[in-house]
Formats: sequence, C-alpha cells, structure tokens
Amino acid sequence: MAGWLLAIGWQGSIVGLSFVAGTIVQGLIALHDPTYEPQQWHGTLLVIAAVTIAISVNVFLSKTLPMAEIPILILHVLGLFAIIIPLLVKAPKNDARTALLTVTNSGGWQTTGTSFMVGLLSALSSMMGFDCAVHMSEEVKNASQTLPKAILWGAGLNAILGYLCVFTLCFTMTDIPRLLDSATGFPFLQLFSDATGSNAGTAVMAAIVIVTLIMAVVSEVATASRQIWAFSRDDGLPFSKFLRRVRPGWNIPLNALWISFAFGIIIALINLGSSVALNAIVSLTISALLSSYILSIGCILSKRLRGEALPLSRFSLGKYGMATNIIALMFLIPFFIFCFFPTARPVDRETMNWNIAMFGGITIFATVWYLLGGKEIYRPPVLIQNRALQDEE
Repeated sequence: MAGWLLAIGWQGSIVGLSFVAGTIVQGLIALHDPTYEPQQWHGTLLVIAAVTIAISVNVFLSKTLPMAEIPILILHVLGLFAIIIPLLVKAPKNDARTALLTVTNSGGWQTTGTSFMVGLLSALSSMMGFDCAVHMSEEVKNASQTLPKAILWGAGLNAILGYLCVFTLCFTMTDIPRLLDSATGFPFLQLFSDATGSNAGTAVMAAIVIVTLIMAVVSEVATASRQIWAFSRDDGLPFSKFLRRVRPGWNIPLNALWISFAFGIIIALINLGSSVALNAIVSLTISALLSSYILSIGCILSKRLRGEALPLSRFSLGKYGMATNIIALMFLIPFFIFCFFPTARPVDRETMNWNIAMFGGITIFATVWYLLGGKEIYRPPVLIQNRALQDEE
C-alpha cells in the first residue's frame, strides 16, 4: 500500500509543481498586461511545457544532472536573498505583534485553530519530498551513509531559509486584502510589485521562483520514474515487466520516464474540462505522500515497541530513534487529517475537496489488485534481501 501511495504521490507532484510554475507565468502576464484574461487552456499548455522540459532533461541530459544540481543550489540560496532583501528594504512593515501573533481567518471557519491548520496545508508541500534522494539510492555511491546525511543537511538548510522567508513575508504583508484580490492570482507577485514598484523587478524576482520550480520538476521526474521502476521490479504494479525494463544503451528507466510523461500530460489535460478535478489530483499528492510516510514510520515504530531487530544499517539515530519516530507521527497524522478539509466554508461542488474520494478510490483499487492476484507475484524487498543473505551463507 505504501508503494502505491508513494507512486501516486510522486506522479501527482510532477503536475502539481508544473501547474504552479505555469500559473505564475500567467500571473506575470496579467501583471504586465491588465487586459489579459487567463484561460484554462493557457495554463494547460504551460503545464505540458514544464513537464516536457523536465522529461527531456531526464532523458537526454541525465548524465549532467548531478553537475546541474550545483548551480541550482546556488540559485536556490542566493535567489532567496535576492527576493527577501528588496522586500525588507522597500516594502512597508508590520509591527512585531501584528506580524507574529495575528492570525487572519479568511476561510469562514468557526475557530482560528481550524483556520490555522487548514492554512498551513498550502505550505506543507514545501516540507515534503525529502525522500526524493532515497529513490535515487541505486545511482549514488555509498548511499547508505551519503543519503541520510544529505537528507539531514537538506532539511536543516531549507528550515533556516524557510524561516527567513516566512518572517520576511509576515513583516511585509501589510495589506492582506489587496494581496488576496490581486489580478495575478498570486499574493506574492502583488507583494513583489508593490515593494519594487517595477514590473521588471517583479519579473526578475518571479523568474527565480519559476526556474527553481521547473528544476524541482526535473528532480521529481527523476524520483518518480525511479520509484515506479523499483516498485515494478518487485512486481508491485500492473505491467511491471514493461515498467522495469531498461533498454540496452540507456542507463535510465526509459519506460518508467515515458509513463511519467504520459501521466503528466493526461492529468494536465483534465484542467481543460475541470479545474476542480485537477486541484483534487494535486491535493491527492499531499495525502498520498503523507500516508506513505505514516505507514513507513509506523512500521518502524511498531518493530521498536515490540523489541524486534531492525534491518542492519550504516546510519542510525541510535537511542533517539524511537523518540524521532513518535514526534514524526505526532506531526504527520494531524496534517494528514486536515489535508482532506476544504480550503474554505461554505462548501459547494466547486470548493469541495474531492481528495478524499480519490484517495479512497486509489486505496480500494490497490487493495483489490493485491487480493485478486498481486499477492501471488509481489516480492517485497526484504524477501529478496533475505535470499541474498542466504546465498552468501
């Protein structure tokens, strides 16, 4: 089940980030041309363009990806300061009490706490995906030690940068109603424009965000394709024989990449018929990834509580392992529940969060597939590992 949810989550995240990047472009056009009327097919074409770029880089430039990550990391860090410094220098400021203690309930919820939790879901996606590197482990030297350290460094660095960004926004968003009513569709674009007083300056700041998002899509395509390739190698998916095939001369899971491409295009085309359906699929990404984390961490915690030995590893949290598992679950479970909430009240067909229906459908399908035949062919990784150890003995 965790494998299915993870596969759906990563495939959906490709479209989700592409959709954000594409609609930011539309917002910039609206900022420069007040007569522009965004159309759904415009956004769909921009999503397809972003997905196509990401797939092309993964297919034709796969050997350069490790080196390309270095300038992107530099852009990620320096680009943040290129955004927050102009805001801190030129934008009007809130006082500390307003910036840090005032909570605005614009969703129609009866309590501020509920509004707060639902509002945090928008930022939650930026706190996920640190397992991205794990799915590339078979292409990393000394992965059992390198990847845990990379994840910790990535989480630590982005936590610091994230807090800098959040505090900057809290102090510089002085006119929230104006930002929310922006014709760009993105409050931060209006904030950039108000602070700089320049469309060109706003475009440069937004370009940093767009480029970073597209490169994140490139990384997510690599992750999503490796995940379904590895899962199909264990016969965990339908058509696994096709998905796990690596063609001679190609050191990449090409078939899995084409499936990710097709999946992205199909989901993007859904936007032509219903933006509600596309938003539900994007929301499904969060719930699917969260549930896969909860299942994985829950299984580890269960073994710890029962005193069972964990698989041998070269990296361990030692005596802090159980506490870390418990804290992680205490953080994840509430967010998993709230990710099925609609963003605002009252709720109608357009504002309903249909994520719950899609999540239920995926879990039911995966369960039925497993019971009707999947359990006969699925080979969990631990089984393969045990057989390898027996062969060595």
